[in-house]
This record gives sequence, structure tokens and C-alpha cells, in this order.
Amino acid sequence: MKIVHINMFYLPTFGGVEQVMVELAQRQVKQGHEVHVFCCDSDKNKRIKIKNEIIQGVHIHRFPYWFRLSLSTFIWPSLLWRFKGDFDIIHTHVSGHAYILFAGLISKFKKIKHIHTTHCPWTGAEFRPLVLKPFLFLNNMIFNKLSFKLTDKIIAITPWELNILNKYIKDRNKITVIPNGTDEILYKKIKNNQFKKKNKIKEKKLVLFFGRLNPTKGPEMLAKAANNISKKRKDIAFVWVGPDEGKAQEVKKLIKPYKNMKYIGPIRGKQKIAEMYQAADVYVLPSYREGLPLTLFEAMASGLPIIASPVNGVPYEMKQPENGFFADYGDIKTLEKNILKILDNSKLAKQISENNFEKAKNYDWDIIYKKYMREYEKLLK
Repeated sequence: MKIVHINMFYLPTFGGVEQVMVELAQRQVKQGHEVHVFCCDSDKNKRIKIKNEIIQGVHIHRFPYWFRLSLSTFIWPSLLWRFKGDFDIIHTHVSGHAYILFAGLISKFKKIKHIHTTHCPWTGAEFRPLVLKPFLFLNNMIFNKLSFKLTDKIIAITPWELNILNKYIKDRNKITVIPNGTDEILYKKIKNNQFKKKNKIKEKKLVLFFGRLNPTKGPEMLAKAANNISKKRKDIAFVWVGPDEGKAQEVKKLIKPYKNMKYIGPIRGKQKIAEMYQAADVYVLPSYREGLPLTLFEAMASGLPIIASPVNGVPYEMKQPENGFFADYGDIKTLEKNILKILDNSKLAKQISENNFEKAKNYDWDIIYKKYMREYEKLLK
């Protein structure tokens, strides 16, 4: 099978969507398929000089963008005339972008089956730049309907999306829900874990934020709760891990007076990420919006109790108190209370840890991958 994945970014860009693509593409290569990725030539911060390369067997083709509208929105219409190759499947990612429509037109012209994963981009418009507002309006009125009409199969990552997708898609059978997954390395105990030692963390307990420091992720909300807790407790460390997307400076300013708080920046490599999770006692996801975050399942696979905002797809996969506790976005008092509830009750923490580890087995990437490949095969029959 010849497969092309199309998205705004790919490696070395850091993010959940890119990780989903990596997990699928690398397994496809391993199974003997020829896999290509078409994306723009930005890593969100600068242009990538190498336009064509092979990473872990995946052929990557980066097309020059013409201009950018926001941190994660670039316009690269040359996909229309630079699309080369006779593919069996076009797999696009993230609804609402121009390249989804371009790929749909290409798929019909070349008679290639087109599958699309939405990645739940439907909320958080208030965090987006003013320049994007007219495009979001046109997307809602015209482009999403047209793009989905040119798609053979839609993959929603959470049932939360179904009511929204029904506005654009009349045939409910065209939509299938496949959640995100987690890597098998996270289920395995790391021997001689050095995460705390490497990062000079001496406190007994560790509370973790892992993800992009983006306004929609709410990392500053954890910093505010951490400040309140640290005024009373000296045995708890708070750590933020991930690339800066607009909130790192605010977090660093909030945590500067406290020696028990650290912003580490991004961590690469599955072994290091597994080590990070397993060094923690609680994972906090204080987001304004989420699709279905990979970190939710990664934390579960690592046996971590979770405190999260009950937004979008999260409550469909996480239950309270079985998997942890919910705190509404911006509700600092509840966030603080739930962190201490878990840290101060070892019996409760142990039970949640066991529940999460067991639940995570349903989201192994090998299981999720097989679900995707069955959809590919159905389209090609």
C-alpha cells in the first residue's frame, strides 16, 4: 500500500497530532507499506531548510509556505500542483485547514481514497488571533462542508465531536470514532529512575505538567495553585515540561520565588518521557480546551492519578474518582484541593494508579493502529 499523510507539520515539530502521525507512519513502514508525509516547511518557529528527507523509513516532503496566519496556521497552496505520486490512500489530519480541501480535490481528480482525522479542533476560537476570525467564519459556513464532502471517511478522536460533525456530514456512517493511543514503553517500569536527580528535585512528592505551554493548556493555572500550596507545604515539587507556545514566561514569573518549582522545557525521546512520568505522583491537565490528549493515556499507562479540566473529549475517557479528579479551567481552589487529596491519601492514589494502568491497556498504539488499518482496507475494497 502507498500512503501519504498530510498535515501542517511533522518531525521535528513537537505536538500531539505529529505524534499520532509518527505512531501510524512508523507502524505502516514496519508492515511494508510505502509511507510519505506532505507538510509545510515550518517547525512553527523557522523554516526548515531540508525539504525532502527520510526519517525512520518515512519519506518527508516539505512545501514552502506563502504566509502564516498564526502560530500553527500556514498557507501552502503549492500542494495542489506539487502533489506527486500514485497513492492508494491520502490521510489528512486536523480539520479546518485549507490543505484538507486541497487534498480532497486532489483525491477526486486522481481517484485516491481520502481518510481524514479531525483531531477535535472545534473550540478555543477566543484564543486565536483576530486575523483568523474571517477564515474561521468561512470554514464554518462553507469550507468544512466542502472538505468533508470530498472525504471518503472521517475519523473523530472522541464521541464529543459527533454533534458538531453532524452539522457538516449527512451520512453518519461516514464517521468512525478512534481514540488516540499510548506507547508500550510507558507500561514498563524504568529501573534506576534518574529524573529527579538529573533535575535536582529533592522534594518527596512531584506534580507534573507535560505538554505545550500554550494558552489553551492552562499551565499558568497550575502555577497559581502551586503557589498557594507551596506557601503551606515544602515537600511537594512542581515541574512543567514542554515547548513554549506563549505561556512559558508567565509560568516562569509565577514560579520564580519558589525553589520547589521548575520549568524544564521540552523533553525528547520515549525513554526519557517514560522516566519523567514515572518520577511523578500526579499528572495535571488544567486546560481550557482539549481534543483527546495523548498525555491523558500516557499518564494512565504510567500509573499516574490525573487531575484534569472536564473539557471536550476528556470526560469520555476519564471518570471521577476512578481515574482521578476534575477541576474546571481556572478553578484554582478545586485544583489545589484535588492535588492535595491525592498526595495525602496513599491508599486512594494507589487505587487510582492501578485503575489507570489497567484502563490504559485499551489504548496501546498497536490496538489503535489496527483500527486505522481496517478503515484503510474497507475503503480499498
